[in-house]
Amino acid sequence: MAVHSERVQTQSPESGEAAVAGIDTSAAGGAEGTTPKRTGSAGGPGLGSRLAPYLLLLPATVATVALLGWPLLKTVLLSFQNLNRRQLVMHLTEWTGFDNYKEQLTDPEFWAVTGRTVAFTLVNVVLIMVGGTLIGLLLDHLGKRMRLALSIALLMAWAMPVVAATTVYTWLFDEQWGVVNWVLDQLGWHSMAHYNWMSDEYSTFFVVILLIVWMSIPFVAFNMYAGLTTIPKELYEAARMDGAGSLKIFSSVIFPNLKPFFLATTFLEVIWVFKSFTQVYAINGGGPEKLTRTLPVHAFLEGSGSQHYGVGAAIAVLTILMLGVLMAYYFRIMIKQEDEL
Repeated sequence: MAVHSERVQTQSPESGEAAVAGIDTSAAGGAEGTTPKRTGSAGGPGLGSRLAPYLLLLPATVATVALLGWPLLKTVLLSFQNLNRRQLVMHLTEWTGFDNYKEQLTDPEFWAVTGRTVAFTLVNVVLIMVGGTLIGLLLDHLGKRMRLALSIALLMAWAMPVVAATTVYTWLFDEQWGVVNWVLDQLGWHSMAHYNWMSDEYSTFFVVILLIVWMSIPFVAFNMYAGLTTIPKELYEAARMDGAGSLKIFSSVIFPNLKPFFLATTFLEVIWVFKSFTQVYAINGGGPEKLTRTLPVHAFLEGSGSQHYGVGAAIAVLTILMLGVLMAYYFRIMIKQEDEL
């Protein structure tokens, strides 16, 4: 012990500091030797990584522009032209500026068709959303077998081609051999035995609305059921413990949790119904006496039917602008919701 204490006492401060420094240096050197070197740049991902998402989206973007952008551009250019049978035969291009738009915006028939289209869309969307929501709730409460049977029935209605479904409904409501007239006659409404459903504006719209609602409800029902599976069961139990009934549970639990679903689905249904063409045209061609024309049917009949292609293109562009306003309003609501979250 005496020898050890003597060596400590004879050690100079400078040499102690050097020893400590040597120990620190060697420790630091050992740490550097064991630390793996970074291969990437310190400034973040490389150029290839940043461009990868855009390169993946490029094929879809090019296809969309080619399939939708070019026809849309041609339609817009055509709306500024006077293109009738004479111009087609003689291969003439007559630019008329905004004359086609002025003609339509000052035409009472155009505004009558627009109002009819808005009312038609509103009725359809309300029925679709209410019916689809109720069936989605039913799917959530049914057993496995009944849920499977109902899902298959909904899927068959949803998967049926529009022209085929329209043909079936035309047969069902046929004046002479329609099943609907026969059933109503058997139930006591003998005046409906040979009723012509296509002779009146409201009865024709009834058939068209029934067809569109029947084909659109499955989409809402399946989405509703999928959304219900994401709601925790604890929220239902807490609401029932507070004495909430079915309506209260829907308004306080289901609707707040599925509000984005209702908003997005309603917006999609508005677009799909607003631009419905096949059902309206195939049922009665916009008749009787043009009373069931909607904007897409009106644009087609004025363009291809009457061979006023510039006028038809102008009506189509105005329809697209109306849908664009709805889209802007929808995106505004969605952005506002995201900011609130």
